Amino acid sequence: MNKQLVEAVIFHAANHYEFEGWDILIECWEDQDIWNVIEGSTSEKEAIRLAAQALKPLNDHRMEIVNS
Repeated sequence: MNKQLVEAVIFHAANHYEFEGWDILIECWEDQDIWNVIEGSTSEKEAIRLAAQALKPLNDHRMEIVNS
């Protein structure tokens, strides 16, 4: 596990907590969960992009429930 990339994603999530599902990552995911999503990334930017991509369907589903 690349701890530096995981920490970069957590830092980004904390700074964007109220937007686009990043709170899900902070509240529900452990380091290994984050690594499972970003494994293979070679930069912080790519790791954040992969995490955002994984969070999108979760956040979309949550918003459907909230809006129904």
